[in-house]
Amino acid sequence: MRFDLTDLRLFLAVVDAGSITHGAADVGLSLPAASERLRDMEANGGVKLLERGRRGIRQTPAGEALAHHARLIQRQLAQMRGELGEHASGLRATIRLAANTAAIAEYLPSRLADWMSRHPRTDIDLKERQSIEIARSVSAGHADIGILSDAVDTSGLILRPFAIDRLVVVMSRDHALAATKQIAFADILHEHFIGLAGGALQDHIDARAARLGARLKMRVRMRTFESICDMAGHGVGLGIVPETAARRCGRSAKIAALRLTDSWATRRLSICTRSLDDLPSPARDLFEHLATA
Repeated sequence: MRFDLTDLRLFLAVVDAGSITHGAADVGLSLPAASERLRDMEANGGVKLLERGRRGIRQTPAGEALAHHARLIQRQLAQMRGELGEHASGLRATIRLAANTAAIAEYLPSRLADWMSRHPRTDIDLKERQSIEIARSVSAGHADIGILSDAVDTSGLILRPFAIDRLVVVMSRDHALAATKQIAFADILHEHFIGLAGGALQDHIDARAARLGARLKMRVRMRTFESICDMAGHGVGLGIVPETAARRCGRSAKIAALRLTDSWATRRLSICTRSLDDLPSPARDLFEHLATA
């Protein structure tokens, strides 16, 4: 059986994602290339590794055995890279960090800036993901560190508190609801919205609306929280942004901010990793910095 490291990374990504499409994207392969690799793995091994069905893929017993050994190999590689990295003077290091929208936009810039200025030879490969995807990515070894909501399953991960992120509804100060201090998400589903142009937070909000049997009536999608607040202040529609963004933008945008009463709108963000002992030295130092900043 001849499996290279890309084969093993792809196989674990597909297993963890429950989908060949998503697994291929996680390791940077096209769907046709990933499918061909998986077929070759089964042909070379002479055994079926995955069962494909309408609800995605699942491992066969042989696939479970391969996944177990592939994870061991990944951990050993991570340890090897870490130990070699400590002896390779002058070489750059890259830390893979996955975080949700609020962490990237509101909390990480200031915390990362201080640390990165003191570590000029360390780069950050930062990816925006939903919390459930972050937990999966860190568990599978595709990310060294994650910042996620602890509302998702984080079993097997080491967690430290990072921040409390509250979502609020922003609107113009003359909106009929502006005098209200808090409101339930279900009570504003009939309104028109200004959303984010993609990203983990907007996907999360859209999914919450879908659970209530609704689809948000989107007037326009913007790229930043500042743009959403500005549009909301002009009466274009309602926006949902982190409370920290609403406070910052409230100095210039003419907005009112209402807290959402739904439990999912108050998120305790945690920093996570699979194993502190397996982290390379720079990543371990960044983890400790972010957990105490």
